[in-house]
Amino acid sequence: MDKSDALTSFAALSQSTRLDVFRLLVKAGARGMLSGEIGEKLDVRQNTMSANLAVLLNAGLVRNERQGRTIRYFADFDTMRGLLGFLMEDCCGGRPDLCQPVIDEIACAC
Repeated sequence: MDKSDALTSFAALSQSTRLDVFRLLVKAGARGMLSGEIGEKLDVRQNTMSANLAVLLNAGLVRNERQGRTIRYFADFDTMRGLLGFLMEDCCGGRPDLCQPVIDEIACAC
């Protein structure tokens, strides 16, 4: 991930509802969530949710899949890994042992 892509991701996540949506989709994992379910869970109106999902889509943080008349959204874990990698690219001045606590914190426990 380059600096421009990272800035786009950060801009998308810098709004409270979008951050909540992204975190919810990360938690949902591979099953994702229908757009209506996301709105209900976060108590956000459909038109507001659509606008926020569009920003996350444009930033590459989420992807979607049409299922009949509904749309299921998923966190894009490749983009998330790229963003985390960008942040930690030069971590700890070449001493990977100092990064281990951070890696342990973000490692999936599933």
